[in-house]
Amino acid sequence: MQKIRVEDAVGAVLLHDMTQIIPGQSKGPRYRKGHVVKEEDIPVLLSMGKEHIYVWDQTPGLVHEDEAAERLARAVAGPGVDLSSPKEGKVNLSAACDGLLYANPEGILELNSLEYIVLATLHNHRPVKAGQKLAGTRVVPLMIEEGIVAEAERLARTFPEPIIQVKPLRKWKVGVVTTGSEVYHGRIQDKFGPVVQAKIEGWGSEVIGQTFADDDVSMIQDRIREHLNMGAEMILVTGGMSVDPDDVTPTAVKEMGAELITYGSPVLPGSMFLLAYLGEVPVLGLPGCVMYSKTTVFDLVAPRVLTGERFTRKEIAKLGHGGLCLECEVCTYPHCAFGK
Repeated sequence: MQKIRVEDAVGAVLLHDMTQIIPGQSKGPRYRKGHVVKEEDIPVLLSMGKEHIYVWDQTPGLVHEDEAAERLARAVAGPGVDLSSPKEGKVNLSAACDGLLYANPEGILELNSLEYIVLATLHNHRPVKAGQKLAGTRVVPLMIEEGIVAEAERLARTFPEPIIQVKPLRKWKVGVVTTGSEVYHGRIQDKFGPVVQAKIEGWGSEVIGQTFADDDVSMIQDRIREHLNMGAEMILVTGGMSVDPDDVTPTAVKEMGAELITYGSPVLPGSMFLLAYLGEVPVLGLPGCVMYSKTTVFDLVAPRVLTGERFTRKEIAKLGHGGLCLECEVCTYPHCAFGK
């Protein structure tokens, strides 16, 4: 790069965007990369505190910040992600569709461990809307060695899935089985069904039916089979998942031959959560907190299941970090630490 006095810069081509800050009004590029400096630009540049500008001499082996940011963004972006044009050396990544953000923490760490590389993202598994900003990437210097950018691209390719992607929630058919003698015999009104249905429909899926069962293993199993025969792709068993001896839901599910992933989760509220699979059909046992708490383990797990993700015990265990809901008077989830 060649350093030139602003007063001598007429006719020179700007190497980078030049930001103008007007306190209390605006901040943004006054002149873009590639702008040819004119006589009338000189007092403006001086008012911006620019006494010199830099001209790129195109030294071999160096990459301009705009090109580097574009290459980094393309390297980390996967399905469901749109890229912006470079602006002041930065490229933004945004959601191309509604869905769930899948951001690989290990990949983000690997890239940011490289000198001069910057990749900032939202938290993993955050619900996002089309057009929402997901991440931004840039390099620190105006010019960077091409080898560093190439190494970042190589690292991004070492992971089995893209470092940043948005997975849309599929439209599933969901069957609901509400257990408990008190509801089955009409002693109290069911409060679970409306809450669960509202959440499922909010995620774009459909409740194909709700049935009721006494605290009886065979009856619960029969109700689950009825939903499976109707084409249910997910089963929700509500009514509370307690440690009481008469809560037979876990027994009913296990004795159907289901693969039990977990009975219990490191999430509050939601520690008595159950997740199992009957073949490819996930069965979620919902604790009582789902009925009265605004946000619970159900909100953390169900959307991921609806993307097609098959949970492991390890993924459930990871929920403990950030698994404490502060139960704020006004819930702002997902704009909070819960599930992060």
